[in-house]
Amino acid sequence: MDPKDQLDALLAPLAAGRATVRVDGGRASIILDVTGLSEAARDALAAGIEAAAVGVPGIKAVRVAQTSQRTTRRLIAVASGKGGVGKSTVSTNLAAALAAAGRRVGMVDADIYGPSQPRLLGVEGIKPEARDNKLVPVPTAHGVPLLSVGQLVGPEKALAWRGPMATNALTQLLDGDWAGTDAIVVDMPPGTGDVQLTMIQKHKPAGVVIVSTPQDLALIDARRAIDLFRQTGVPVIGLVENMAGYACPHCGEVSDPFGAGGAESAAAAMDIPFLGRVPLQMAIREASDAGNVAERSAFEGIAARVADWIDRQG
Repeated sequence: MDPKDQLDALLAPLAAGRATVRVDGGRASIILDVTGLSEAARDALAAGIEAAAVGVPGIKAVRVAQTSQRTTRRLIAVASGKGGVGKSTVSTNLAAALAAAGRRVGMVDADIYGPSQPRLLGVEGIKPEARDNKLVPVPTAHGVPLLSVGQLVGPEKALAWRGPMATNALTQLLDGDWAGTDAIVVDMPPGTGDVQLTMIQKHKPAGVVIVSTPQDLALIDARRAIDLFRQTGVPVIGLVENMAGYACPHCGEVSDPFGAGGAESAAAAMDIPFLGRVPLQMAIREASDAGNVAERSAFEGIAARVADWIDRQG
């Protein structure tokens, strides 16, 4: 058996298909795919393979080169044109509903100046650890690991950061150790500023969900957000109408303090999908304040439509 065949046979159980061997004279060059391994695991595997290869008759020198494939995860942005429309609550419950349906999904709280996901996902006061110079997302009870600036600063500390500092913080969150996730829901800040532009230009979301309340004033700003994403080539997955209808807990009569059907009409006018309505319910507010997800029925249909959109992208 020649040295290459001996090396292939010897390294097969050690490398588990990660090693490609070339032999030129007495020199062995081994390309080692270390995708998904920690720095310690990569170094240990490379050292073990080099030690094994040195003992093969006819091999006088061994060179091990490590290579890694860049893992691409879909970023699903959840955005609004203005604050106060419940975007963060929708983001939380969308991610939790996707996770409950078997999706491997994480959450990045990109609302740098008003991070609320640590409270919404019930992990306030828990700081992420760092591994191999990457932040490790904090696990939550809802199956949605989280990274947020709100985990790194005190809950009452003002973030007086200029644009470059905010966008650098966003990059650190998105470049975290997201092993084990296929998609990341990104809770965007309201508006169309530096953070949104960095997100679009540098990280390019696969698609965006727009959240609005039914009244015309909110829809004006929602249209601006939709226009931003359309101009930059980010597909609009659809529009969610939040705070749509309030059922009196005493008599059961439904009223519409913010109007009714405005977001659905706007979606039809702009030729984008309408993903569903979320009612104005005390239960949703109480669950959010307590770090719990709301009753899933309000969000399952929305999550199913988003999941279908993801699947259609291949």
